[in-house]
Amino acid sequence: EIESILSAAASKSPFPKYRSDLSPVQIKVVQDYIARIRAQMVQVLRSQGINPPEPQFEARHAIRVSLEFADIAFDECRPKAMRGYGEVPIALVPELNGLVEEMKGVLRRLNTYLAQDRDLEGRLRRLEHTSNETQVLKTLERTISEHGLVEFRPTLDIILDRLESNAFQIALFGRVSSGKSSLLNHILGTTVLPVGVTPITAVPTRIMHGPEPRLTVTCAGRRPESAEIEKLPDFVSERFNPGNAKHVTRIVVELPSCRLRDGVTFVDTPGLGSLATAGAAETLAYLPSCDLGVVLIDAGSTLNQEDLATLQDLYEAAIPAFVLLSKADLLREEDRQRVVDYTYAHIASQLGLKLAVYPVSVDGEHARLLDAWFEREIQPLCERHQELARQSVRRKIGALQESVEAALKLRLEAAATRPKEEEKKLRSVEAELRRATGRFEEANNFCLKSVDEIRELGAVALGRAASEVVEGWFRKDGDAGADAKDIVLRNLAATAAEAANQIFDRLRDVARELSQAVACAAAALEGASIPGEETLDSVVQEMPRLDPGPLEIVLEPDIFKLLGRGFTRRRVEGRLSEQVGHAVDNAFQRYARLLESWLRRTLAELRRQFDARADGYRARLERLSGAIGVEPQESEAVRRSLDILSQLRVAEPTAAVPGSRQRT
Repeated sequence: EIESILSAAASKSPFPKYRSDLSPVQIKVVQDYIARIRAQMVQVLRSQGINPPEPQFEARHAIRVSLEFADIAFDECRPKAMRGYGEVPIALVPELNGLVEEMKGVLRRLNTYLAQDRDLEGRLRRLEHTSNETQVLKTLERTISEHGLVEFRPTLDIILDRLESNAFQIALFGRVSSGKSSLLNHILGTTVLPVGVTPITAVPTRIMHGPEPRLTVTCAGRRPESAEIEKLPDFVSERFNPGNAKHVTRIVVELPSCRLRDGVTFVDTPGLGSLATAGAAETLAYLPSCDLGVVLIDAGSTLNQEDLATLQDLYEAAIPAFVLLSKADLLREEDRQRVVDYTYAHIASQLGLKLAVYPVSVDGEHARLLDAWFEREIQPLCERHQELARQSVRRKIGALQESVEAALKLRLEAAATRPKEEEKKLRSVEAELRRATGRFEEANNFCLKSVDEIRELGAVALGRAASEVVEGWFRKDGDAGADAKDIVLRNLAATAAEAANQIFDRLRDVARELSQAVACAAAALEGASIPGEETLDSVVQEMPRLDPGPLEIVLEPDIFKLLGRGFTRRRVEGRLSEQVGHAVDNAFQRYARLLESWLRRTLAELRRQFDARADGYRARLERLSGAIGVEPQESEAVRRSLDILSQLRVAEPTAAVPGSRQRT
């Protein structure tokens, strides 16, 4: 306890409990007496055959408990908790929420650091043989640690994440039985992906490099689980997982294939136009996340609207694309070029795109067509992607190095009196960052409320479906019952999508506001660099879709049609409720849980990315205001670090070539 008093008296806490009235010599004497008392006490215990007890509590755990209490204390500063002191003006709510989020964010990052126990030094050692920038990163890490520049740790962590997972995702799209799985099996030299004529692949399957074959499956609301690679059909085929009844959300296959060694990931997507409508929805949800799209078209068939729509979506997402005519071995050699020319001309006339079309096959000697396409087109793209990724990392390291150097230089400057206008500008920048931070609480409350509302949308969706079915019956003669299931599935998907899009749009808006706040801070603070090229709205992607599972629906017009639209609609709605009401309610409940999990992950990543950008500016503002300074004895260490950093400049990357569409 005496030691803690000595530490508290020398602490830089803004709320000191003790005043330091001991000289350095006196402090040393007190510490020496404490050491003598302890040594004698231990000697006395041992003389009586008593061993001092081992410590019972972990320091890490005790610190995290203290952080939880601090987190609760800041929660009690939110506007809704401050009403006992008087109503908080509406105009000040965002800033007060931002203040709380700012402080909770620092606590959260420290708590996360303690929980993860991420070994930065170990991660850097593992990257020594894969990256030329590792030496600069190691120097930056030492400098950040030595001078307590914790605001740069999130940025350093993000750069390491990029270096460790430098993946290039190539996604295969196409109709059922177009040959996607067979093509991937041939490219990767394996037979693990199931092949069949029935709808296959209920969810996107990611195939990446691993030292040995391995399957990892994630289901809604559960942690990832490992399974034998032979069990893959149990999760990706419609036969064993109809309508994704097992609620699989992610499948990762690891294979020791040489074509995966450079960080390349292949993605086998659900077939479009399949009876597995939920699988097709998953494909459309995944589509914007890939780096390269490959659209397969059966050489024995022709382009349809789904093929064209997929190509259009890839184009609008600025994703390069190839068109492959699979099963080209079924065509005579003289017909092959004719079909290629026709497909090329059809895409050009319908979409205005001039996309290269290649005939491929996995059968016998014709497999050389596929091998030639891969070596000529895909391999160079993978290598180019790796170089672009390295250039991006170099730019990020350069921006981080400049920011660290600027922070160290500020520490050497004495806090001088500043003009009022400059002080006003600094306070304005700080307030803007704080208000932007407050958007997290508002977005979280709005989105969680929207998720709760989605749980109750089953009856609404069935009501909409009943109205459409009845309108169809009254609009034309004959039995429209054969279309009833499609109408129900379409209305279920539309009802869920409308509600989910509100959440998606709100998060995108928040991400753009956060990006704008960071950009404004960078512009206002002279010499500050904007860390990273991407906007934060890139974090908000790959939203889950509703999966209603298998539904048995039988609806036919009957004599009650004579009683009018209103009565018939209520009767159809009642029948739907009897037949699938319980299953639909469960589907919306599952979807809400899935959305909530996605929402929490997305908000957490959005916070991480925003804090990585904003923390540097917050710390800069603190140093400019004189809140953080440097002791005289530390000046030499700061200058030494600046000298070291100036000698470790990252080589200036060549101009990056932006990704573009592949055109002939």
